[in-house]
Amino acid sequence: MKTQTEILVVGAGPTGLALATALQQAGIDHLLIDRQVIGQSLSRAGVIHAHTLEMLEPLGVVPDMLAAGMAITRFGVRDRRHRLLSIDFTGLPSRHPYVLMLPQDVTERILTDRLVALGGVVHRGVEAIAVAQDAADVTVRVSTPEGEREIHARYVVGGDGMHSLVRAASDIAFEGSSYEESFVLADVSFAQPTTEKEVSLYFSPAGMVVVAPLPGARYRIVATHRHGGDTPDRAAVQTLLDTRGPETDGPTVREVHWSSTFRVHHRVADRYRDRRLFVMGDAAHVHSPAGGQGMNAGIVDAVLLGDLLARVIVGGEPEKLLNLYGELRRPAAQAVLDLSGRLTHLALMRGRLRRRIRNLLLRMIDRLPRIKAKIALQLSGIARRRFAAAMTDGSRRW
Repeated sequence: MKTQTEILVVGAGPTGLALATALQQAGIDHLLIDRQVIGQSLSRAGVIHAHTLEMLEPLGVVPDMLAAGMAITRFGVRDRRHRLLSIDFTGLPSRHPYVLMLPQDVTERILTDRLVALGGVVHRGVEAIAVAQDAADVTVRVSTPEGEREIHARYVVGGDGMHSLVRAASDIAFEGSSYEESFVLADVSFAQPTTEKEVSLYFSPAGMVVVAPLPGARYRIVATHRHGGDTPDRAAVQTLLDTRGPETDGPTVREVHWSSTFRVHHRVADRYRDRRLFVMGDAAHVHSPAGGQGMNAGIVDAVLLGDLLARVIVGGEPEKLLNLYGELRRPAAQAVLDLSGRLTHLALMRGRLRRRIRNLLLRMIDRLPRIKAKIALQLSGIARRRFAAAMTDGSRRW
């Protein structure tokens, strides 16, 4: 592994892989490192939205994603047995009028395969342990299987998660707070697969639960949980479905393939750039899983940043162009935080009267096609296209 590079990308999750692929495709010298010895083996994020697919098209990965994923055209909100709201994505002004259900580990594999096919490398088992920048470059001390060494880079990009070392080494603030509830995430198989081909959000007095189909006859379960604790087993997931999902003829969990309980924060970086340091993905914004926006926002961060870096490093445009990255992506992140926060607030609403009013309002919205179309634009990310397509002459890519 070389010790001098134009760009060092820290973190080989979906955002790091997307950025490295864009850089490799543009012919920009870079290093992609990750402290994990092997790649992601859990599905975690499972949704890719229309705008994200549009942004990924130039990287040449979308055909493989479509072949591996499952296109879903409806998002439904129910109060157990009563349907409150149905959002149809088929009318989206996009080449991808659907939600693509694709486990995160498959997304990462496809991005990795594309990066390697272009001649790129993921340096695994390499952990950044110290970052320092000056007027000339950034010095990053890393731990490798062969011992510690220093890497010098023109720019360093932190795709290294909520506890980002890159962000900690900068003057970038990351303020916010945590939700009171924990969240349960699980991928399961049902004894009898459902015929419903939609992402379904169920409200109930006990809390909310999301049921979404995945490829391979599996289902993603997301639920709020008042107390963190042990990894949910089959009985625990079944209880969540029985007390929050359909009141009759609900699904029976046959097997839990993996599960996790985690706390959710809502935070956004006050800036996305500090001189030679950049942050993206969870290093720049974290929020509720409601709406499946997290990985999507991070991938869009990465593709836009890759485009801007290529225009500066390869195209010779002025370095100040890189300021557009934060100017565009921070408002996008704030919009995502607002969207996921509203969805979470609706799902966690307590009190019988308040829930009845909420349900009445959702039923009214269900009769208003224009408002439903706007909700589809927000969920799909298309409403935030303007925050992902910067041109120096003020024009937009879309």
